[in-house]
Amino acid sequence: MTDAISRRGLLTTAIGAALSLAASGSLLAQTAATPFPAWVQSFRPRALAHGISAATYDRVMGAITPDTSVYALDRAQPEFREAVWQYLNRRVSDWRIATGKERARQHAPLLERIERAYGISPSIMLGLWGMESAFGDVVENPKHMRPVLPALAALAWGEPRRRAYWRQELLNALLIVERGWAKPGEMVGSWAGAMGHTQWMPEVWLRMGVDFDRDGRISPYGAPDDALAGTARYLAERGNYRRGESWGCEVRLPAGMGTPATGTRSIAAWQKLGVARASGQPFPRLGEMARAWRPAPGGPVLLLTRNFDAVKSYNPAATYALAIVHLGDRIRGDGPFVQPFQGGERAPTLAEVQEIQRRLTAQGFDTGGTDGRVGGDTMRAVRDFQRKVGLSPDGYAGLEVLARLRQVR
Repeated sequence: MTDAISRRGLLTTAIGAALSLAASGSLLAQTAATPFPAWVQSFRPRALAHGISAATYDRVMGAITPDTSVYALDRAQPEFREAVWQYLNRRVSDWRIATGKERARQHAPLLERIERAYGISPSIMLGLWGMESAFGDVVENPKHMRPVLPALAALAWGEPRRRAYWRQELLNALLIVERGWAKPGEMVGSWAGAMGHTQWMPEVWLRMGVDFDRDGRISPYGAPDDALAGTARYLAERGNYRRGESWGCEVRLPAGMGTPATGTRSIAAWQKLGVARASGQPFPRLGEMARAWRPAPGGPVLLLTRNFDAVKSYNPAATYALAIVHLGDRIRGDGPFVQPFQGGERAPTLAEVQEIQRRLTAQGFDTGGTDGRVGGDTMRAVRDFQRKVGLSPDGYAGLEVLARLRQVR
């Protein structure tokens, strides 16, 4: 978004908090100068001036009980700290790669239409969809999502730090109801109000949404047409994504260049410095401008083009954007990074993650299932096991944990 508070910055905190929070009663308490019913009445003229009818406002806001649990979620800090290689391994997983390939086949015509309309490559769209909602899997999962309007109402009423922002997003959500794009009960998402396949905030729904399936309304739910098309529009218009260009690639530095050179230059200029693609393939577009980046000491070196920044516009965290583009590349058929991360290990296979979950469950640690997907339950179970056996309790379900579990009788 163009707002000072980013759509993705809020969502990243929301997902992490929702998965990991053990909130105390004091955190759930929030003071507001005005009781909620009185505040609803005082807010009414502003809503009507925003284009929301009196009937819609009274019907929706009159039935809302504010979801005050969001105050603790807003203040919660992420429970787990991951190294870059752990972050990527957990997100660019066997499950996401395999599911992404299936979605690529299933929605090939849709992805081609989106590319023609907005210029965004299918691999980028698939990587973003996989990262935002696991290809729609968590869109209506009550474990991770909640009714949006009670959450936004609570934040607009009682959150003092970003009250103006929350009030505007509450107005945006009410305007969506006013336009008939969704009923209040259908609007579920994160505590911060991000919704659907690609986790739109209400402002993005209103301003960037596209009725791509031509059913008369714009929706981030159901079939992914509108969600993916609106997100592609976001990348094209707000991220300035450049049609036909890549996000970048992994490279090898020449002997003697221990750290990447700084500055942005053409890929042809990088090539003259002795930089080459790690895959051994030639650079496809020597005229693209790029900068070098090493995400972690001793790890792979990447050349990043303008389109990496376009992806990053959807989420200001560089590692999140890297996970999106790397997942998209793996779905397309590319391999893992050639240069491994220093101190890291390869990503566990789907079968290995399932074995970790089965063995943890057998030891009395609740992983929330054994489907090979690592969420907050599995990470907490891993961390508790690590503490029990004297490993560093980082919660990472990797090969070291699997090896130790195999030793347990």
